[in-house]
Amino acid sequence: VNIVAFGNERDGFSEDNQQPSLIWSYLGRSALISQIDSSLSASHTGNPVFTEYQACVFGNVRLVVHDCPVWDIFDSDWYTSSRLIGGADIIVIKYSVNDKTSFQELKDSYVPMVKKALNHCSVPVIISAIGARKNGVPCTCPLCTSDRRSCVTTSEGVQLAKELGATYLELHALNDFYIQKYFGGVLEYFMIQSLNQKSSEKMKKRKKTQKCHRVQPPQLEQPEKMPILKGEASHYNADLHNLLCCCQCADVAFYPEDLSTAVEAHKVILCSVSHLFMLLFGVKSPSDAHDASVMQLAQSLFAMEAGDPFPSSPSGVPPCVLPVRVVVKDSVFCSCLPDILHFIYSGAFQWERLEEDIKKKLNDPEKTEHVLEKVKCILKTPGKLNTVRDCRSHQIKRLYNTSLRLFFNTPVLADVIFKIQGATVPAHRAVLVARCEVMAAMFNGNYLEANSVLVPVYGVSKDTFLSFLEYLYTDSCCPASILQAMSLLICAEMYQVMRLQHICELYIITQLQSMPSRELASTSLSIVSLLKKAKFHNSDCLSTWLLHFIATNYLIFSQKPEFQELSVEERNFVEMHRWPSNLYLKQLADYRNYIHSQKCHCTVM
Repeated sequence: VNIVAFGNERDGFSEDNQQPSLIWSYLGRSALISQIDSSLSASHTGNPVFTEYQACVFGNVRLVVHDCPVWDIFDSDWYTSSRLIGGADIIVIKYSVNDKTSFQELKDSYVPMVKKALNHCSVPVIISAIGARKNGVPCTCPLCTSDRRSCVTTSEGVQLAKELGATYLELHALNDFYIQKYFGGVLEYFMIQSLNQKSSEKMKKRKKTQKCHRVQPPQLEQPEKMPILKGEASHYNADLHNLLCCCQCADVAFYPEDLSTAVEAHKVILCSVSHLFMLLFGVKSPSDAHDASVMQLAQSLFAMEAGDPFPSSPSGVPPCVLPVRVVVKDSVFCSCLPDILHFIYSGAFQWERLEEDIKKKLNDPEKTEHVLEKVKCILKTPGKLNTVRDCRSHQIKRLYNTSLRLFFNTPVLADVIFKIQGATVPAHRAVLVARCEVMAAMFNGNYLEANSVLVPVYGVSKDTFLSFLEYLYTDSCCPASILQAMSLLICAEMYQVMRLQHICELYIITQLQSMPSRELASTSLSIVSLLKKAKFHNSDCLSTWLLHFIATNYLIFSQKPEFQELSVEERNFVEMHRWPSNLYLKQLADYRNYIHSQKCHCTVM
């Protein structure tokens, strides 16, 4: 048992330097102590720091006591003091009740250091207030008005004990009663507690060592990590912006009043953003307009003519679609129209950029404000407050992404019709060309579809093709089942829309991962069939993941008839990566045999 004692129990002004210390008095008087040895230890400066006592207690228990009468050890040698406290089983703090100055120094300077060294350790601390208080005359010095008493009161000692969570003792004299029965009784109680704790820790360590020598059950390793599929970022706005730049399938051109230049665009894109363009291109009738100002702006800003030959005909328009020429009456607005169209095609949410571009082009605050007000009116929803009154980017972000849904599977402005399974599905070449490279080549190359309105579709069901078109129009898809997602994946691979293919892969993986084992065992869904389809349609990520999925759930899939449909190469992969492994199952069987053998039966039972 290691005990560390700090503090001086002698009165600071006492002339009796031969007064024995508390620790020495206890060691000399206690009947439980034997074989006492002492030695004096010094610091690196040569000054005495503490006295070390070694003795035997309770017969065969080694007792080591470090008595440090000087608190300066915390200032001069922090390493030694913290090492002593760190190795202590019991700490004793002692002071004289007649030395108020030393007590105040202890409380203000050294108690915080002791608390820091303890660092929340559960080491018992005993605070011993030693001596009988002297009833002297209070000091009348003006400098001592804040503390007129020279003795440490009981309440002050108790308060100090509370700060340290310590046991507080008052020893009025170092006689047999106070040393042996009072102080000694408390100290020996904590010695017994410390010995019990050490004995318990030793027993736990012994049990743990014995347990390590027993035959342990085999450890089931974690299954191999399956490959992680990362989603592809959306390029919806970029696709539509590229459509404006390349001018494919343009079906409307804006001209100044002198017809000198043309700015080509697409009706379906413009109408998806603005009710004004819906009125202009006949998607809505004037009677449907709830706001007269929108109709007035359309009439004052644009003049439209149909069927007129263009000075330079827009490219990519099939003969069956009549081009539309729109004259912009406002010359200032017309000069900024390319920037306004770039703003609309980029998603209609980069308002700050539009402001900067128009300011640079016009270099006139009044004209800039005039054009921006026109743009706000164009984007205005009739009958409602202007959603772009302040026109901050975060307020109108992705304004028309869901607006294109209005034109999905409707004949309004449609310029192509797909024939599939005996039904017809209208669509818009501009959206198809912008969102799908295969369709862009089909409608702009030397193919029959380039000059045809009716386009047949084979190898895909109507529902799957509608889901595919819905993704092209809205940049989102929600398959109803794993099988529908696989059909959509096949359609996406057919038209080389890679992001939709990745979305379907993620959907299939998420649905399979969320299936409980019981449902996975009873489902009629063939995972092997999904694997073969994924391989056939070049979905390498999904096919690799499905192989890992079968291997991870080996005990379930190996019992299904479809397991025999795996190729030799696939079967070898599954057997190599199966979970649990053959080695684990063999170790588990051996362990069970060992446990149930006669040698391992409990002798008590």
